[in-house]
Amino acid sequence: GRMRRVGRVVLLCLGCGLGSLLYAFSQLARSLEQEAPRRPGGPPFPVRGGGRAVAGSAGRRDRLLPSERCKNVSVSYWNPYWMLPSDVCGMNCFWEAARRYDSVNTLDSAKMHLAVVACGERLEETATMLKSAIIFSIKHLQFHIFAEDSLHREFQAVLDGLAYQGKFNYTLYPISFPTENAAEWKKLFKPCASQRLFLPLILRDVDSLLYVDTDILFLRPVDDIWSFLKKFNSSQIAAMAPEHEEPRIGWYNRFARHPYYGKTGINSGVMLMNMTRIRRKYFKNDMTTARLRWEEILTPLLKKYKLNITWGDQDLLNIMFFHNPESLFVFPCQWNYRPDHCIYGSNCHQAEREGIFILHGNRGVYHDDKQPAFRAVYEAIKYYSFGDDLVHSLLLPLELELQKTQHTYCGRIYKVFIKQLIESIRDIYDRRSKGR
Repeated sequence: GRMRRVGRVVLLCLGCGLGSLLYAFSQLARSLEQEAPRRPGGPPFPVRGGGRAVAGSAGRRDRLLPSERCKNVSVSYWNPYWMLPSDVCGMNCFWEAARRYDSVNTLDSAKMHLAVVACGERLEETATMLKSAIIFSIKHLQFHIFAEDSLHREFQAVLDGLAYQGKFNYTLYPISFPTENAAEWKKLFKPCASQRLFLPLILRDVDSLLYVDTDILFLRPVDDIWSFLKKFNSSQIAAMAPEHEEPRIGWYNRFARHPYYGKTGINSGVMLMNMTRIRRKYFKNDMTTARLRWEEILTPLLKKYKLNITWGDQDLLNIMFFHNPESLFVFPCQWNYRPDHCIYGSNCHQAEREGIFILHGNRGVYHDDKQPAFRAVYEAIKYYSFGDDLVHSLLLPLELELQKTQHTYCGRIYKVFIKQLIESIRDIYDRRSKGR
């Protein structure tokens, strides 16, 4: 009789436990069904616009409300979800984060996402970069433009003026950093440059992204560098080009006071990212034996190395990929062609064979006379008008200007600046003739 009573008690306990578990799951399912959809990670007041808009039309302002269960004043670009204290969202934050990861699978795969950060006197340079992307690209472009609030109205006017064949949409975002160390992040290397480090945490509903500096010019479709995403192996999360091809003139291997990737380091002016993988990865590091996620590693890295880094966020990326080399896909130098590739003699052999694919005019060479070949390409694209003949209004005038630069090392190989451009223009006319 005693064993029978014990058996009944055990069965009763099991039944109660099972009932409680089923009730908990039903409540969770109900809360998920009733929850209004929300775009995660978005800015509080983004400005949206599109290439389909009439030139000069104002972009519309959409207020993206945070979830009602979270405190309205706490959720913003300055206090995003990943920096909030645990009591703001309660236990729902775990489920919310899981759904954010899932949301990237529903994105339009036909759209290419391109991000740029512009502060100070970078409006014209940014507009010229975006213009080059629009001219040559095939698939639809989504621009994510991070700029100081004072520049937003000017950017709207410029972007609406670039409207051409409905080839792009854009969203303007404020500059923002984690509340902790915000001032340090903002002044790191160049104003606002380190914003790029936080893009995987801000643009949580974007799966993959091409980040470029403002001084970039595309000489072939963005589609082509975007296609590198398909070449990533299962471990790779980002792609960049080497900082130098020639170690004898390399900066990192001669002067760096911190770890760096490979033989000569990497340049982050053109950075292709699988941001879903970045958000999910746990990174090896030299600060703790535990692996850290992206949002956990950035501030400790800055605190440890801030007195030893020269090139700001690029140095931090070099440190991260030094410890995680298997996670980086390295693309050739013609995808990030800089003055260092020609001012001491040509050392990007891929560009000599195939031409320059992406031009990077760092050190302000678009705006002075030190490297006139770079400036000639910049001004040719800057002054080109959409709809004009690409051969007679862009290519031929540029070739004439480049021929005047042969007194410089870069000018001596001026044909590398137009070799790919000729192919890109030919492809555009071929697509038009075929009605594509």
